[in-house]
Amino acid sequence: MSRLSVVIITRNEEANLGRCLESVAFADEVIVVDSDSTDRTEEISVSRGAQFVTIEWAGFGPAKQAGVDRATGEWVLSIDADEAVPADLAEEITRVIADPDSLDGYYLPRRTQFLGRWIGHCGWYPDYVLRLFRRERGRFDGAVVHEKVVVDGRVGRLKHDLLHYSYPTLEEYFVKFNRYTTMGAEQAHAAGKRAGWFAIAIKPVATFFTHYVSRQGFRDGLEGFLISTLSSAAVLVKYAKLRHLRRQQES
Repeated sequence: MSRLSVVIITRNEEANLGRCLESVAFADEVIVVDSDSTDRTEEISVSRGAQFVTIEWAGFGPAKQAGVDRATGEWVLSIDADEAVPADLAEEITRVIADPDSLDGYYLPRRTQFLGRWIGHCGWYPDYVLRLFRRERGRFDGAVVHEKVVVDGRVGRLKHDLLHYSYPTLEEYFVKFNRYTTMGAEQAHAAGKRAGWFAIAIKPVATFFTHYVSRQGFRDGLEGFLISTLSSAAVLVKYAKLRHLRRQQES
């Protein structure tokens, strides 16, 4: 029987971690990779029987790979602390890793909750993320943000949803908003990208149209409108930050 290792990265996740750890209790091994938590994240991890390791933050890709490097199972499931594996998905994962003819990696459909509502459109669902893979076949890239698993082999899709409790309040949304737009700008700056009129004036408008019209965000009611508007604002802010970084460098 193949063993499953779950890898979770954290930073001050006491509000989410208990739910996440409970949902992966079916795994053979759980590894929590932490960066500078000052809350009860370590206490909660240890009390639930997880391995707790601390690393210096170098981005999402390197942090998740640090957990994979410590895993001993033949299979790895990588999830975030604000995600949870419901019973039907746990059963499906268990069947997959027990089958010797399974593929080398699997995308999971992810459903996200925004201000208490499960979102079904806006390009948010089904948000397929590659999270289950054979440890010897998969590796995270080194991206600071928007990291990906690169699998050397065949990949497929699972049927049941991974649940994402990402945005319970607007306050928490804007904490992530600021963090992700900063990291996105820094990553773009490191890649030599620039932010001109097109990026700042046109791309945000196109983003709203894509989320609200093309991806039918209007079907998610007011929350769909909010998501589309905030996604547009995130693009604007990321490129504004990129422009500021470039001007700082040039001066």
